[in-house]
Amino acid sequence: MKTVTLGLLQHACSGKPAENLKKTLALAERAAKQGANIICTQELFRSQYFCQNEDHANFALAESIPGPSTQAFQKLAKKHGVVVIASLFEKRASGLYHNTAVIIDADGSLKGIYRKMHIPDDPLYYEKFYFTPGDTGFRAWDTKFGKIGVLICWDQWYPEGARLTAMQGAEILFYPTAIGWHPQEKAEYGPNQHGAWETIQRSHAVANGCYVAAVNRIGLEQPIGGDGLEFWGQSFVAGTSGQIIAKASVDKEEILLVPVELGKVDTTRTHWPFLRDRRIDAYGDLTKRFSD
Repeated sequence: MKTVTLGLLQHACSGKPAENLKKTLALAERAAKQGANIICTQELFRSQYFCQNEDHANFALAESIPGPSTQAFQKLAKKHGVVVIASLFEKRASGLYHNTAVIIDADGSLKGIYRKMHIPDDPLYYEKFYFTPGDTGFRAWDTKFGKIGVLICWDQWYPEGARLTAMQGAEILFYPTAIGWHPQEKAEYGPNQHGAWETIQRSHAVANGCYVAAVNRIGLEQPIGGDGLEFWGQSFVAGTSGQIIAKASVDKEEILLVPVELGKVDTTRTHWPFLRDRRIDAYGDLTKRFSD
């Protein structure tokens, strides 16, 4: 079986974008030297999670794609012969911004982009203020090290996105993420929140017979005058039957290196033929908001 090593970059972020970019590039370089074939950053790694409040000044954090960060990772990908998934705050045009991942192949070429489709609006996750919903649709890309799909954070709660990506042949689903606890709620709700997050993504692996890789940040980030968010780390890779293959810590900076055997995707899908038995003739109502 073809074995591919995933490299998930889990770390804290400072308030200085240039510093965060330098740090993430250094971690990616280390991951490549340690044998990673596909490297994935956490969501919006260039800054702290600015969506905790609505502030027009934060739009200055956005950049064009391709732009400085894309080009830096293209250079790294080509130098080390690795595939890179990097999560960026995209300025598409004046007044038009997206939460976007770039997919770079091992020769340094930009394979494509994915713009986050599901945009949340919850306490301290005010993303609708910043991000236009994605218009790329759900996509998968053939890379040197396998066919991969990329979705972003809030997308991970939706089986439809995982399914539509897997239906294009994706062997691995990557989810760059920024999720954590409200400190005031952690004691009461924390275990259930984290358990739900992990369970829903493991279920995508089960339902689609593929690998799932979730990459989360760590650290307490507090805007002025607020309790902030305590990011829970615990980046992980789930196998084709949903089993946890590897998991990072709650609060440590880590490069999570995880070898996966891509041949197990075919084996799992053959023995658990969920794709074969789907009743596509009966699913029309999925395109409705609600069935009364």
